[in-house]
Amino acid sequence: MTAFQPPEPPSSPDPATATSPGPTRDASSPQIVDPTPAAFSQPPTVVRASGPFLAVAVVVVAILAGAALFLSGFSLGRQLATTPGTPPEEELFAPFWEAYRAVTEQYAGGEVDRKKLIEGAIKGMFQALGDPYSSYLTPEEYQQSLQDLSGQFEGIGAEIGTIDASGKTSSCVTLGTDCRLVIVAPLADSPAEKAGLRPGDIVVAVDGRPVDGLTIDAARDRIRGKKGTEVVLTIERDGARQDISIVRDVIVQREVIVRELAGGTVGYIRLTAFSSNSAEQFHAALERFVSAGVKKLVLDLRGNPGGYTTAARDIASELIGSGPIFWQEDARGNLIATEAKPGGLATDPSIKVIALVDGGTASAGEILAGALQDTGRAILVGQKTFGKGTVQQWSLLSDDAGGFRLTVAKWLTPKKRWIHGTGLTPDVVVEASPTSPTDDPVLDKALELLGDATSRSWLGRRAA
Repeated sequence: MTAFQPPEPPSSPDPATATSPGPTRDASSPQIVDPTPAAFSQPPTVVRASGPFLAVAVVVVAILAGAALFLSGFSLGRQLATTPGTPPEEELFAPFWEAYRAVTEQYAGGEVDRKKLIEGAIKGMFQALGDPYSSYLTPEEYQQSLQDLSGQFEGIGAEIGTIDASGKTSSCVTLGTDCRLVIVAPLADSPAEKAGLRPGDIVVAVDGRPVDGLTIDAARDRIRGKKGTEVVLTIERDGARQDISIVRDVIVQREVIVRELAGGTVGYIRLTAFSSNSAEQFHAALERFVSAGVKKLVLDLRGNPGGYTTAARDIASELIGSGPIFWQEDARGNLIATEAKPGGLATDPSIKVIALVDGGTASAGEILAGALQDTGRAILVGQKTFGKGTVQQWSLLSDDAGGFRLTVAKWLTPKKRWIHGTGLTPDVVVEASPTSPTDDPVLDKALELLGDATSRSWLGRRAA
């Protein structure tokens, strides 16, 4: 591995001669999308892509033991090299080099670690964006993040996010009175779920130390830890505070849970995430019901924080025969359509589908729910979803300097709705809370609607 070499500052502080480390793309690396550059005044380019884009673009969920992947759509980027910047960038970088020289040449408080200086500068650049989904990662954080993609990790097994003081989804960076750390959803059978954490719980302290003033990443770092160790979360629920002790463990998530309901006439499939294996598992579960002649399906997406967009596309294609599943819009306004794959098992409209959603349904979960709603393929039942509608690209920096994730696109529903910060509103809203562990008013409503599934009035209510 090459030793880190900090960039050399220009020999003169004159802005006209200063240079900056402006990144350029490695032409040998695969592109995420390669639309023809267009002026911002031109209409957006529309590109339909059923495969190449998804080969590298994925949406991944962050798990507390990971490195801030929370609800982040991301694409695996290429390693970037540095080259001198353009003249306007040279001017902008002049103050940076002045500060860099002052610190490296005049600081008297001890030895200066130049690598840490550069890492700090890069980190500050991403923090200046004010986007919690864009950040610099140290080499250790970057490697840990990639390990989390396996779906096995050490932690409490919960997804976290941020809300503002009014309770709305927020893109805030630093936790405080108007930027609160919230549990989006505990994972199925996780230590968090067993300890009693619920979606909507607000985390105010970890092991007695307040989280105010921390970034979401720093708060996550306090919560995660080795298997067998204990962490105490102080939460707010319904205006009251309480401490919840959780013993961390290795989390292996079950992603497809299957049941037969209503005497075997209704097939129930719960999706807890979207990994590289979930589409195959979903196909097997769906094949079981279709081959048995089941004509009514309940797809439970509640508490599903998302995952790979490839999995969301493949699962949606089992139910939607053709057309875009979702769109992506890049910084230039170019639109890329991700089309349904042919050959889905349950695209026949005689198979009625209801999808259950709630505030824990996010990211790739919302891609699937949005596609089902916009195409009229399913009725959404439950509560409003989380509202995560951006895609992040991950790139590795040179010289063992870590990497970064950067928001590079929005994703939109088939009807080109951007649900970021607002979420999807169900067709049938069910606000009733369970009165017991076995009570499920949302599922009850779905079964009630499916009782009318053979009548044309069921389809009429969907269209309205």
